[in-house]
Amino acid sequence: MADFPSNVTTETSTNAQSSQQGGNTLRGLATQVSSGMDMSFVRSIPAMLMIAEIVLGLLHWALIASTLYTVIPAYGWVMFVAVTSWLFTLILFILILYRVQRRLPSVPWTLVVMVYHGVVTVLYLIAFITNAACVYHGFYYGHLAAAAFFAAVVTIAYGVSAFFAYLDWRGDGGNAATNTVPT
Repeated sequence: MADFPSNVTTETSTNAQSSQQGGNTLRGLATQVSSGMDMSFVRSIPAMLMIAEIVLGLLHWALIASTLYTVIPAYGWVMFVAVTSWLFTLILFILILYRVQRRLPSVPWTLVVMVYHGVVTVLYLIAFITNAACVYHGFYYGHLAAAAFFAAVVTIAYGVSAFFAYLDWRGDGGNAATNTVPT
């Protein structure tokens, strides 16, 4: 009992955690933010494809938005597909980056991602065909032709993402028949 006072520590767990992670400093905030991110996802092929979809999709709709696209009604559809898919891809990327799918296990994330990329591939293919068909030799010919090129590249990127999402879904046990029948 004589060593009892020398073995007691007065540091609480919040103080220990605060001193280990940097407390309220900028370094502590950076540690908390980076600990919530899935850095292995950023280095994966699906993440690189999503980053390409975000960057090239932004270029696509920015090129169209810099023209008088309201003159040709078909570009309304192209802008709707481009901006909507760009926003949803950005949101999906952030959700996966911050591991929200682990906090919501009741959502079949592999199926959701596969269906999303498949649907967006089809919609972007239609938007690309519409964009390419409506390019005319006018004042904004260069912008609209470049937008058609980026639409084609984004369509391919979404198609490849749909393929990888399909492979992920198949590897995750997406086929209920193979999971219920003993082999």
